[in-house]
Amino acid sequence: MDLAEIGRVMRRRWYVLLPGLLLTAALTIAVHLLIPVEYQSQSTVTLLNSSKATEAFDGNPFLSTQASLTGMADGLARNLNSDGAKADLKALGVTGTHEVKIADNAQGPFMWLTVTGTDPAAVLKSDELLAGYADKRLKEFQTQQSVAPEAMIRMATIVPPQKPEAQTKTRIQYIVMVGALGFVLSLVATFFVEARKRTPRGKNRPAPAGTPAADTPVPAPAAATPVAHDETMALRTVGPSGAGSP
Repeated sequence: MDLAEIGRVMRRRWYVLLPGLLLTAALTIAVHLLIPVEYQSQSTVTLLNSSKATEAFDGNPFLSTQASLTGMADGLARNLNSDGAKADLKALGVTGTHEVKIADNAQGPFMWLTVTGTDPAAVLKSDELLAGYADKRLKEFQTQQSVAPEAMIRMATIVPPQKPEAQTKTRIQYIVMVGALGFVLSLVATFFVEARKRTPRGKNRPAPAGTPAADTPVPAPAAATPVAHDETMALRTVGPSGAGSP
């Protein structure tokens, strides 16, 4: 079946195709309206060595790095993603969902603090609250271990909470999926109706006059009656008058 035949089928069965396309359009609009646009804000923080450990570097914390800082960043990220931290953040006014993890391809104790939600202003505010809560939890960990203030690991903001950006990838994927599925089902229904309506070739057509039906047996030709040998010889020897030939 070529494109021309497909087009002819679609024109003949428009009463099947058109309702399917209208229903697909309605479902696509519904998905567009029901799935809200999500916004995301992200900030980047880093852990710095204590002021006591940086004395040998003239107090510059960026010149004093230790592997233990990355381990502390990983532990802090796990704590901030826990159910207890979620409850604390919710009580502080954080809305949407948040995620804390070590930054991709990081060469140090860098952490990403990400908040996702449907209200841009609330997302930005929540990311700021998350950064403050992370600094607070870092100090609480060390206080619980009776670490002296001058020996405590510190947190510094590298990138402040950014303006929330719309995350439309998932929404577009759902819209495209619903539209493509509805279009395919509409075509399937159209060709199904076409197949049911089309009469198979050679059936339900009147036969020409004088043509025997397909299930009527054709009589075999009658066999010729054999002539006896003696009768043939008699015809050869008897003349017209009935006398024998000389």
